[in-house]
This record gives sequence, structure tokens and C-alpha cells, in this order.
Amino acid sequence: MLWPAATKKAIKVGPDREVVAVYPYRSSCPASLWRSLIAKAGRELTFAGYTNYFLWLEQARFGAVLRRKAAQGCRVRFLLGGPDSDLTRSRERDEGGSVFRFDDDMIVTPLLTHSVGHDAPTLHLRRHQDDGMFDRFVAHAEELWKRGTPVWEEGHE
Repeated sequence: MLWPAATKKAIKVGPDREVVAVYPYRSSCPASLWRSLIAKAGRELTFAGYTNYFLWLEQARFGAVLRRKAAQGCRVRFLLGGPDSDLTRSRERDEGGSVFRFDDDMIVTPLLTHSVGHDAPTLHLRRHQDDGMFDRFVAHAEELWKRGTPVWEEGHE
């Protein structure tokens, strides 16, 4: 190989291969990326953000899209932070961060001190390995899901 260092930089082979793109702010992540990931997801849509209100503002007919996805068998989940919850305050202090999952793609916004979601650095991850960054953030969201309180029973609209 003539240029091993250049090739190694161009072709991701380690744990960083799960990092598709990096944005300095969630608000700089293109709305078209969110739309594309939502559209192509067929098994899993998880929105684990404190409020998730921005999705309804930025994505046209978002509710209709989610209803159609659910009717087609896609699992659609929202994990919202209860504003008066000790757990929410604790998680914000200890870990902070939002996880938005679209099958094997994910947008992650680790929150920084004194910032809100749209100001958080943002990573677009794609699953390529067991126990990589993608799986670690899935485990984080699943742990939060287990500790959550259902707003209504499953299957209820």
C-alpha cells in the first residue's frame, strides 16, 4: 500500500466507523436528515428527548407519518422528561443527552452544562458492531425507558 496513513484516515475501521457525521449544534443537523431517517425506519423509532417538540415544528405532517409507521408494524416510542421528576433532574446532572433511534441509525445530542437541546453537539451514528457507541446509547435509552412511567397503556391511542 502506497499511502497507508491516508487510506486509514479515509476508511474507518475502528470504533469510530459508527460515527457518520458530527454537528456542533442539533439545530445545525439538517431537517432533511431527520426526515430521511424517519422515512426509512421500518422496525424502530425511539424519540428519547426531554420534550421532542422540535420534531412537530420541523417535520411536516409528523403525527401522520408516525401513525402510518405504527400501522405498518414499526415500534414508535417517546420518552419524555417529567419536568417535576427527580429522575429527570438526576439524569440531566449525571448524564444528560437525548437519543433518537431510527432502526440502525441514531442521532445523539449529549447535553452540555447550561445548554438546551438545540445547542447540544450532535452525532449521527450508524450501528456497525456489537457493544459499540450505537449499542451503548441504545442501552442508555432502554434504561431510561425501564424507569419511565407510562402515560397510557400500550395499544391505546
